[in-house]
Amino acid sequence: MSGDDVPAGWPPSESSVARVVPLFPLPNLFLFPGTVVPLHVFEPRYRQMIEDSLDGPGRLVIGTILEGHQDEISQAPPVHPIAGLGEIARHERLPDGRFVIMLVGLTRVLVREVPSDRLYRLVEIEPLEEVQVQVDEAEPLRRQLHDAVLARTPDLTELPRDMPISHLTDMLLLRMQLPQSAMQPLYSQLVVADRARDALVEHGRRPIPRSGRNED
Repeated sequence: MSGDDVPAGWPPSESSVARVVPLFPLPNLFLFPGTVVPLHVFEPRYRQMIEDSLDGPGRLVIGTILEGHQDEISQAPPVHPIAGLGEIARHERLPDGRFVIMLVGLTRVLVREVPSDRLYRLVEIEPLEEVQVQVDEAEPLRRQLHDAVLARTPDLTELPRDMPISHLTDMLLLRMQLPQSAMQPLYSQLVVADRARDALVEHGRRPIPRSGRNED
């Protein structure tokens, strides 16, 4: 993502994060910190959610609908308790009232649903802090992640060597297009070294698309 896509004050400090925000439940979508996700908003309740968000801090939570409940999306399906807080970086209001928004992932949060007097659901959030990688583990993990991401990204020739290991890990996860059953526990792992190692295991067991590079 480019610097122009990142909202001012990113990443947010804990004191800047509102405690109750709108919930946008979606199937098999995980909002990772630092990623930009385009969303088409057309249901009346979520159009109201965007209207309200644009009048406020512009933040909402993408909650991943639990497997087995995807057909309840028109109701109030349960969501995974670890979710992604995002901020609306750009929006377009269409003539018929629909919205196209660009949502920037800010941080992982723990969510708990609270009563709502709006058409959409509300959740109370608690920002989650990651456990960073120990110094002696960092460089070997960085090299492996760097090579794995490039192997799965044919249009990239290089990555910044100082990119945080948590971001490299999340980049790798996103490029593997994992099923929800595999992605959910990885997304929820707050110990970065463990998430990185598990992501590399998934990388090793899943085929690289033919357009990807060989790791040799």
